[in-house]
Amino acid sequence: MKLSLIIVNYNTCHMLRIALNSLVRAALGIEYEIFVIDNASTDKSVDMIKSEFPDIKVIVNTYHAGMAKAYNQGIKEATGEYILVVNADTITGKKTIEKSLEFMDLHLDAGGVGVRMITPDGRFLTESKHGFTQPWEVFFKLTGLAKHFSKSRLTDMQRKDWVEEFQTSETDVLNGAFMLMRKEAINHAGLFDERFHTYGYDIDLSYRIRLAGFKNYYFSKTYIINFNIKNRTKFSWSYLKEFYGAMIIFATKYLFRVPEIKVEGLPQLFPSTYEVK
Repeated sequence: MKLSLIIVNYNTCHMLRIALNSLVRAALGIEYEIFVIDNASTDKSVDMIKSEFPDIKVIVNTYHAGMAKAYNQGIKEATGEYILVVNADTITGKKTIEKSLEFMDLHLDAGGVGVRMITPDGRFLTESKHGFTQPWEVFFKLTGLAKHFSKSRLTDMQRKDWVEEFQTSETDVLNGAFMLMRKEAINHAGLFDERFHTYGYDIDLSYRIRLAGFKNYYFSKTYIINFNIKNRTKFSWSYLKEFYGAMIIFATKYLFRVPEIKVEGLPQLFPSTYEVK
């Protein structure tokens, strides 16, 4: 199998239908499989998939398991040489998958690749190039973690040689809206960290892919249309908890060295990099 495509859905039935149609069209001529992991939707998404896309493999959760855990469910079942995780609120260009796979086949050092993202009205999304929204950039600067992300404009916004919209280049972070990854790289780096429920899971895995010795790339010669539904409901308590909670998890993983203290019956939230004996 050349490619395994994985989408996580939660009450996005109409957008999901569009996303799946675009993926099926873009994957013509490629040996592929599609998984949809549904996080307990109540909008008849599952019925729509079974009726209109009978060949798609559906995993139905009885509760909202979060993005990272749901993607991992699909990855564990995937048989493809490449894994493509795509958001349900995206439209994939007709040649996007074909061109992205060609890029990966030619760049054997690549662990993953992201593509140019545009809004429905054609505006370029700058987070295509490095996967960071502005709050994440501020977070990395304040914590000192920016030094680990040299390709991301975090340390010197005035440099003239950073990647522009139509310039393909190595990058630090793949945006979770479209992450095409080599299965071998995931085998080395590990699955998505399931502590990242809604945000930050893509940044964390991208970083670990680099730590595993692979490179991440921004590929500008194709595109997806991203409706970015997930980020429309800002300033709610749920958003604040999920978004800034992800930052705390990331900082705890890579900024602090937490000793491993095992207490029977009590799960450890942040596994350490060393043990206290």
